[in-house]
Amino acid sequence: GRVSLSNTAYLITATSENREPLFTHFPAACSAARCFEDATLFRESRMLAWVLMPDHVHWLLQLGETDSLGEVIGRLKFASSRHTNRALNRTGPLWSKAFHDHALREEEDLQAVARYIVANPLRAGLIKRIEDYPFWNAIWL
Repeated sequence: GRVSLSNTAYLITATSENREPLFTHFPAACSAARCFEDATLFRESRMLAWVLMPDHVHWLLQLGETDSLGEVIGRLKFASSRHTNRALNRTGPLWSKAFHDHALREEEDLQAVARYIVANPLRAGLIKRIEDYPFWNAIWL
């Protein structure tokens, strides 16, 4: 049982199907990233920060009043699957069915969580400076 709490910030992790590193392909990563910036997918929810890694994504989003967390994540996964599969000239599942979520408590610092999220490529050794990684964003910039 997943609980969706209105106006609550959630840290979400979703992995690609079989942890396949699909997002090492630059056009595929660009296609997915555009979806994470598409406000129409969120309706009244909003994306606070995200980073796309080669085989997974981290989203920090604030849930709105009416949509459940599953509905918002479903729209994100559906749209990014459609566009990324087109960029890769492939069909089939892009994302694993499940996702991990953590509801942030009021005392947790959203900006600190966002910094942690966008520093993932640095910790993974993909880059030396976060400025060199193109697939992340945060509303505080």
